[in-house]
Amino acid sequence: MPRSFLLRTSSPVLVGRSEELEVLVSTVPRRSTVVMIEGEAGIGKTRLVDELLAHPDVARLTVLVGHCQPLREPFPYGAVIEALRSLAPRVPAARSAPADVRPAPTLTRLSALSPLAGALRPLLPELAELLPPQPEPIGDPHAERHRTLRATREVLAAIGPAVLVVEDLQWADDGTRQLLRFLMADPPPNLSVVITYRREDLAGHLPLGTAYRPPDHVAGILLQLRPLDVDAVRVLAAAILEHEPVSEEFADRLHERTAGIPFVVEELLRSLHGTAARLPDEVEVPVLLRDAFADRLAGLPDLAHRIVHAAAVLGVPAGVEQLSVVAGIDPEHAELALIQLARAGVLHETHPNRYGFRHVLAQQAVYDSLEGPARRQLHLAAIDALRGTEPPPLVQLAEHSRRAGRRTDWLRYGEEAADRATEVGDPAVATGLLQRLLAEPDLPTSEVDRLATKLGSVAYAGLDQHDPVATLDRVLSDQRLSTAARGEVRLLLGRLLVRESGRIAEARLTIGQAVDELAERPDLAARGAALLGTTFIGDTPLAEHLPWLERVDEYLVSCDQLEIRFSLLANLLGSRLSIGDPAVLSDLTALPTAVESQAERRQLARTRCNLADSCTTIGRFDQAREFLASGIRLAAEAGSPFVVSTARSTEVRLDWYTGNWSGLTERATRLLGEYRDLLPVASELSLVLGLLAITRGEWPAAAEHLGRTGVHSPQDAITPIAIGGYAGLARMWLAQDDLTAATAIVERGLQLVRRKGVWVWAADLAPVAVSTLLATGRVAEAAALTDEFAAGIADRDAPLAQAALWSCRGEITADPEQFRSAEAAYRALDAVYFAAQASERAETRDLPALADWYDVLGATRDAARCRHDLRSRGTPAPSRRGRRGYGLELSPREQDVARLVSQGLTNREIAEVLFLSPRTVEQHVAKVLRKLGAVSRSELGRITG
Repeated sequence: MPRSFLLRTSSPVLVGRSEELEVLVSTVPRRSTVVMIEGEAGIGKTRLVDELLAHPDVARLTVLVGHCQPLREPFPYGAVIEALRSLAPRVPAARSAPADVRPAPTLTRLSALSPLAGALRPLLPELAELLPPQPEPIGDPHAERHRTLRATREVLAAIGPAVLVVEDLQWADDGTRQLLRFLMADPPPNLSVVITYRREDLAGHLPLGTAYRPPDHVAGILLQLRPLDVDAVRVLAAAILEHEPVSEEFADRLHERTAGIPFVVEELLRSLHGTAARLPDEVEVPVLLRDAFADRLAGLPDLAHRIVHAAAVLGVPAGVEQLSVVAGIDPEHAELALIQLARAGVLHETHPNRYGFRHVLAQQAVYDSLEGPARRQLHLAAIDALRGTEPPPLVQLAEHSRRAGRRTDWLRYGEEAADRATEVGDPAVATGLLQRLLAEPDLPTSEVDRLATKLGSVAYAGLDQHDPVATLDRVLSDQRLSTAARGEVRLLLGRLLVRESGRIAEARLTIGQAVDELAERPDLAARGAALLGTTFIGDTPLAEHLPWLERVDEYLVSCDQLEIRFSLLANLLGSRLSIGDPAVLSDLTALPTAVESQAERRQLARTRCNLADSCTTIGRFDQAREFLASGIRLAAEAGSPFVVSTARSTEVRLDWYTGNWSGLTERATRLLGEYRDLLPVASELSLVLGLLAITRGEWPAAAEHLGRTGVHSPQDAITPIAIGGYAGLARMWLAQDDLTAATAIVERGLQLVRRKGVWVWAADLAPVAVSTLLATGRVAEAAALTDEFAAGIADRDAPLAQAALWSCRGEITADPEQFRSAEAAYRALDAVYFAAQASERAETRDLPALADWYDVLGATRDAARCRHDLRSRGTPAPSRRGRRGYGLELSPREQDVARLVSQGLTNREIAEVLFLSPRTVEQHVAKVLRKLGAVSRSELGRITG
């Protein structure tokens, strides 16, 4: 038998990745784990995953694998849905099994799903018999999307313990990215997620589109696979060549030519027919790959060549009929050629009855071997093959038209594909296509105008998309853009810049210039003025916002188009209410609750949700609930994902103020994972998470979250949120008796309040600022600050700030009656946590009940402080939360200690948080270690995490 038939197609052993595999095998089967494997093409990501899945400890789990594809059509969640479809072969077996044979446990668990899981029926018809009925449509594709995310999580939780693998994330649709962010932000306890990707091919070089950090209770593993060194290349070559000796010189040359990329090593060695005697010199890696494939194809018949060329041009796995049409041969001959290609290891059945290359480098090697005219003819054939498909794969048609030189068809298909992607909620495809279309030379002015404004609108409406800012910026310098469209494009660019961290000042300049250019478009100019008048963005003084709001007022006098009116009112009313304008709420009686058109409904939803946010800021919590209820309903009906996102973060902050803390940390964490790339939403969620962490004494987590509220760059922050961040940090430092740090933070917060000129937003900051000044002996300054605060809110509609003023006066006078007034004011607002703190400062006699109430709320550090106060007065502190004798279970106090250990706190720091002695904490830690079977604090952190 010729030697070439004995040559292995890959190494029989894993080379150079044993440590990485050991880490994965020791973690993935034992707990919920998020694994991110990154590396360039051919580096061995898939091989490492295959080795992991083949390990006995992992193979016993339910394994789901999905692949992202290049040149994909808009299909949100595609890779994850593909992975779930792998459950389908088990369904017929379960359906036809004898009555005395129990179905597979996975399928049994699926039968117990809640009605929510029925949302997956349209995406998973193969599992329809095991899924609940499809729920009634919500009427909003973006609300439907969130329901789909939750349904997917429930299904994955039901089939666990499981491993979900998504390969080649660089080609993922935005739906898949968002679904993975949703899952990875809080995966079910019996699910591990493994993703592979090439960082260099990612937009923004972020695999999930935004920065990601696994939650504390999930093991996070990031593996960055590097090329093999010379020794590993020699081992790999010896394993592939089996008995052929591999010299050091050969290994050195092989490493030099392949850069240590395992796939390239394998491809090159295949071309040598199993001998280490011939290694071409002075040849670059791409040429070697082409040579390797040319060599492998050399012995195959012409029909096989035509099929593999067709597959290379199509670029995505295709069926026999499509390949035969592109190749120009009949299907029977195509099937024979595919058998030959599969045996030669050239093409593989990547999906049932769909064939493609094992690796993109292989596809590119064959594609590059084609002469230009031949490629063009194949692309033309691909267009003919795809044109009759229903629905037409517009992205592929656009790409083949572009490569075939059919410019008119490329522009037409490209724009149609972008429009379809927008309709189905896949803005990544839409913005990517629009950007490439705008890069075409010689576009007429009318098309540049249309495509540029469409790009800005699509990007602004979406949540997850490639960054179009650079494209719009470039278009603005393009002479083809008309003067009439230039102002609109600049306004769209400014609206996008407002959302980007660190670019608010630039956004204001851009919008201001756009307003000047929109003299002939007063409607758009008014929208720009409304943005510039938005009071709560950045550190621009209020005095500079007000003239812009007045300009909007002037335009509204003669504006009779409801959509434009609501669009402007969303900014105008929200801005004025947020600064405590007493006339706003009384003027809202004429604001409708329902309108006719979708466009009007979308803007009315934004108006009501903005008002809800402003009501939350000033302390009108009942009205905030009412505006949120109607606003979210309208947003769901109109399909407004950004409005829904802001409403959900407002609801989280409202729940913080009103003491609805049950599950709040988990909900805010999930939302933060979903909306991390939206500055207004993410900073608000971070504020609440930081404040909740303070109540539990989790200082590292509190500092981390509050640091993301804009306190480090107030000029690019949502101002009330940043001021709240300063207040939270000051409380944290004050609780730790670090007066220097508390003073510095207070001064920075007050500087921002004074620069903005809006004292209404100091409701959280003013009391802690007064406390800090008094703690440092600056009594006169504390009194002056209280007077300044009082004057700043004197004529404002600001019930939360008024309650805070009573607290400030209580601090200054040490008069319990002032604190009782503060307590009454907070209780009237239903701000229960703040009322409890005021009650505590009023020297309440019912500290035991207050401590128990703090425990129920989840404010464990506040509860510990109350009990410490009781002990210091010589009053026995009652046992909290019930029974004694917890056996092997952790007591409530031990749970607190275990949680703080997992946060990285020392015994002394834990003692300070819980108002205990270090010796007592030491005893608690020992009991926790013993009960949980941990041998060290680090192991305890992993267990409790």
